[in-house]
Amino acid sequence: MGLFSELKLAVPWGHIAAKAWGSQRSSPVLCLHGWLDNANSFDRLIPLLPKDFYYVAMDFGGHGLSSHYSPGLPYYHLNFVSEVRRVAAALKWNRLSLMGHSFGGTVGGMFSCIFPEMVDKLILLDSIPFILDCDELENLLTYKQKLIEHTLQVEEAAKKPSHVVSPEEMLQRLLKNNSDVGKECGELLLQRGTTRVATGLVLNRDRRIAWPEHSFDFISRELFEHATKQLQAHVLLIKAIHGFYSVRREKDTDKETMLFAIGKLKSILKERFQFVEVPGNHYAHMNQPQQVASIISSFLQSRDGTRAQQ
Repeated sequence: MGLFSELKLAVPWGHIAAKAWGSQRSSPVLCLHGWLDNANSFDRLIPLLPKDFYYVAMDFGGHGLSSHYSPGLPYYHLNFVSEVRRVAAALKWNRLSLMGHSFGGTVGGMFSCIFPEMVDKLILLDSIPFILDCDELENLLTYKQKLIEHTLQVEEAAKKPSHVVSPEEMLQRLLKNNSDVGKECGELLLQRGTTRVATGLVLNRDRRIAWPEHSFDFISRELFEHATKQLQAHVLLIKAIHGFYSVRREKDTDKETMLFAIGKLKSILKERFQFVEVPGNHYAHMNQPQQVASIISSFLQSRDGTRAQQ
């Protein structure tokens, strides 16, 4: 299933770009990439999955080949959730399954709680359905301030030409900023995340998109529990042993919030929830796709979503 087709779905601010594998007549699986990534995040995984599904990997607004939001508008978490609903409407899907990596998992998680009747299965790749505020309360207002200030700064900087760098320098910058991505996977992300010009490469992503914590909707433990109770989907959470445990890397040693979320998912969803740990880092689905493919395949093909192989 290596062949794919490109999609371009109209939205009020331009278009949402996506790539699709399989037959449109098959059950749909919408794939949601992580922060600052793009649809190529799933290029190495999807060909290993069952061929009797229709996989669509979208570029969130301002990422990959999708249009940037209209001038003056910042990127909020709920906007990305709305994009999922727009894609489902454009493709005339009443029900679908969702697979989200990292930030994409939180978007898919929120969508699955807001529109529980639409989601059959939710696959979380080193992610949880929501980001909790328990260790971020003192920072929340600062994050909102920084989002607004950053948006204004970028608008001023946008009057200047885009920064052009060589392909080699662009790759090295990506690998320096994201040490979990290997060279081959970095090149794959840059294929869709950059545009070649006469003197090198320019980034496609909207410069208004910077730090994820500025855009996230942090929620309380009480709201996490309430939202989880709304879920109708079967949920598979694949946790990379050396993956992320917090929004900010300096807090990754504190696993309490992640353990709370996993505990609540287990206690509320019971047999509808499966948790599997795999070796690797935050990009295990790209770096070692074969080790998560069998788990996901079994989960997708099981009638009740509970027989994923470990």
